[in-house]
Amino acid sequence: MYDSGKILIGIIVFLILFTSPTWYDLVFGNPATKPNLVLPKKADQKECVMSTEYMRDNHMELLNVWRDEAVRKGDRIFITASGKEFEMSLTKTCLNCHSNKAEFCDQCHNYLGVSPYCWECHVDPKTVEIK
Repeated sequence: MYDSGKILIGIIVFLILFTSPTWYDLVFGNPATKPNLVLPKKADQKECVMSTEYMRDNHMELLNVWRDEAVRKGDRIFITASGKEFEMSLTKTCLNCHSNKAEFCDQCHNYLGVSPYCWECHVDPKTVEIK
C-alpha cells in the first residue's frame, strides 16, 4: 500500500474533526445548572403519592395510568402500598401541593428540554382569569 501514510493521516484528521465537539465541550463547556425547585411550603397532605425518587423518574407513567383509569375506566381513587387513598387528578392532587407550575413543573421540564402534553387538556389554575 503506497498510500498508507495518506490514509492514516486522513483517518486521524477525520477522528479529530468527528470528536471536536466533545473536546470543545471539555475545554470550554460549562455544566448546566440544575433546576432550583420550589417545594411546597404548606400542603394539605404531608406526603406525596409515591416516593420522591419514584416521582422524579416515573411521574409521567403514573399520570398516564391515572388518565387511563380515571377517564377511560371511571376509577378515580388511587390506593398506595401503605393503604392511603388519593384522588387520581392532576389538578386536585398534584397541583394541590405543587401549586406553582412555573416554579416546580416548568423548572425540570425546561432543564431536560421536554414539552409534556398535560397542558393541552389541563389548565394551570394560576393562569386562568375569572370573569
